Amino acid sequence: MPRKIPMRKCIATGEHFPKKELLRVVRTPEGELKIDTTGRTNGHGAYLKKDPEAVKLARKKGSLKQALEMNIPDEFWEEIEKAVMK
Repeated sequence: MPRKIPMRKCIATGEHFPKKELLRVVRTPEGELKIDTTGRTNGHGAYLKKDPEAVKLARKKGSLKQALEMNIPDEFWEEIEKAVMK
């Protein structure tokens, strides 16, 4: 029997994708923002489609701010954009 693939929802587009195809952004218990490359960083996470348009949409709608319940600085948006371009 094949293994079940974990699916997650993009906070910008609302589409479901396999977890490995999405970028996870985490608010750590200390209140820091991090891009989680391992998928195991401790904290509250939100998933974004690895697409520049999805990042723009999330920024415009404020969906990452709402999901993580904190303000997202411009420098961190630049980090997200760089991570999506890889």
